[in-house]
Amino acid sequence: MLDPTIAPDYNGLTELTPSLTADSYFDPHHYDRELKRIWYRNWLYVGRSSEVRERRAFRTFEVGDQRILLVRDDGGVLRGFHNTCRHRGALLCRESEGSLRSGTIVCPYHAWAYNLRGELLRTTSKMEPEGFDIADYPLYQLKVLEWNGFVFVALTDKAPAFERMFDVPLNRLDAWPLAHLSVGHVLVKTIECNWKIFWENFNECLHCPGVHPKLSSLVPIYGRGLMDERDDPQWKVHESDADPKYKGGVREGAATWSSDGQLSAAPFQGLSQEDRKVGYVFMTGWPSIYIVAHPDYVRAVRLRPLGPERTELRVEYLFSEQSLARPDLGLDRIVDFTNLVMSEDAQICELNQRGLRAAPHVRGVLMPEEYVIRQFHQWVSSELARA
Repeated sequence: MLDPTIAPDYNGLTELTPSLTADSYFDPHHYDRELKRIWYRNWLYVGRSSEVRERRAFRTFEVGDQRILLVRDDGGVLRGFHNTCRHRGALLCRESEGSLRSGTIVCPYHAWAYNLRGELLRTTSKMEPEGFDIADYPLYQLKVLEWNGFVFVALTDKAPAFERMFDVPLNRLDAWPLAHLSVGHVLVKTIECNWKIFWENFNECLHCPGVHPKLSSLVPIYGRGLMDERDDPQWKVHESDADPKYKGGVREGAATWSSDGQLSAAPFQGLSQEDRKVGYVFMTGWPSIYIVAHPDYVRAVRLRPLGPERTELRVEYLFSEQSLARPDLGLDRIVDFTNLVMSEDAQICELNQRGLRAAPHVRGVLMPEEYVIRQFHQWVSSELARA
């Protein structure tokens, strides 16, 4: 029988729920399986469209052992290819970014040349063998999608529909001018933990009171170890109380995530009163990105697995051009605060990783507030089982 003290629509888990097996966070064979069945078969965030804005601009990107080449063709279309020549598989572009001034992609090994649509233009052989047709050897093409200034790639046609990638509808952030924002700062961190450890930490706030004292002060509900009003089994007791410690959002008198809680950039026009009051809106796309929209700036955080026990985070801080032109832009107050929070997360994720190899620790257990971790685990398991 359900406990009568638990309010209807309670978010939390009510049944004993085990976690994933401990070895799934460090076993090289399991990691390789996750690369192939999760990272190589889902939409992955690469970077902002502005990084390849100009015609003939290119960028390269790596995930696992797959090397990706993005090129803006002469018609303005962004195209993606495996960074591999069709001759004998040599790497095509060695630099991380640049411009293809000739309008062609030329292999540095034997000078096979491709146009920016990936079609093979010519080889360098004195003659071609019988049965060889130049049209049969274009570059290996990838699916590329530009959404609101963000660039995503999929290494396979088995990627789910793009709109299914996120945990909220694609129009949730329509009030923010995402496509017109510019990168004002980039922060890159390498964390010595499995990529799933980071997502698990991200998806619960039981750790917040002890790990994030300043964040818990700014967002009072986090100080209670909760992410949402209905994470409390007795949430209805405080249903009529507007205090942020029960409803969520930044503390009274604060407006955004910064060292003092005050706006540091020009506020975005057109936000709802509720979004301005709360001070943050999260949008999550497993396995590689989450976006946090604040009243005055937006953060995009990209995950990239570097090994079974190592993960790279790249944080892009996005502002309006109006804000970036302001001499009083409080960039330090934004970056210092969010860097503190992420450094605290990095340390605790590494601590989690370091304890997993205890011989008797086969798997852990989830607490009721960790219901989103359960959803994440179900997603991981379903992706590994997907045909």
